[in-house]
Amino acid sequence: MKKIVLTLIPTIALLFGELKTISADDLIKMQAKGVPVIDIRTKGEWRDRGVIDGAKLITFFSEKGEPQTPSFMFQLGHLVKDKDSAFIIYCAHANRTKSLGNWLTKSMGFKKVYELNGGIEYGWIDKKQKVIKP
Repeated sequence: MKKIVLTLIPTIALLFGELKTISADDLIKMQAKGVPVIDIRTKGEWRDRGVIDGAKLITFFSEKGEPQTPSFMFQLGHLVKDKDSAFIIYCAHANRTKSLGNWLTKSMGFKKVYELNGGIEYGWIDKKQKVIKP
């Protein structure tokens, strides 16, 4: 029985993706190759702190912290052609992206979801990367 379980683990892992954390340098390289970058923060956060140039602005959580699932998934569907396509998400400090990314991979079956380590604050701005005003 133990052998069967150990044999099935890699097979199950192939069926579902796992949220992967990347650096600012990785984000830049992947974005240059056409991988969509999605800022899931709120409109107020975009305005106050700026955004990564080229990022698509798709709020997932409302100002009250409530998921905006139908709207987000509709907009994601226009950016990502299928569940095997790579995309990058980020928020302020990577807390919301961890929640969203794990849900997208474990519950929704997306296989190539990446998050910016530390979010835009610690993983981008603190690394002296440029932001723009939306």
